[in-house]
Amino acid sequence: MKHLFIIFLLFSTITFSQEYNTKNGVAVKGYDVVSYFHDIAEKGNKKFTTKYNGVSFRFSSKENLGTFLKNPKKYNPQYGGYCAYAIGKTGAKVDINPKTFEIRDGKLYLFYNSWGTNTLKMWLKENPEKLKKQADINWRTVNQ
Repeated sequence: MKHLFIIFLLFSTITFSQEYNTKNGVAVKGYDVVSYFHDIAEKGNKKFTTKYNGVSFRFSSKENLGTFLKNPKKYNPQYGGYCAYAIGKTGAKVDINPKTFEIRDGKLYLFYNSWGTNTLKMWLKENPEKLKKQADINWRTVNQ
């Protein structure tokens, strides 16, 4: 029993890295992940930057930075900030438009929106709960 407990302790302290969709090491193209939860896509400021999981996150205000620091898991974008629709539909890591987002079940989902293709609209039309379940499965595979 003692050995089992030691093994449990070893595994419980291991952290698994998550891949992020970054540009110059900054998540969500420098947008403030806390602002999305106020239904605003707001660009972050270099003055209010922190690192989480080895990636820089920027915020539009000191208050939003503080909010993030209290609970970074809550504000962390799903699927590393890649397009939720693409991860769910095909498992492909597709870039996003940081102004195209949805908060669903208290989580941030980002989407591609360019050249006449808005994947948020497709996500909403094609059963987002089913796509979300598939994206969760696909993400485990593509994020290894």
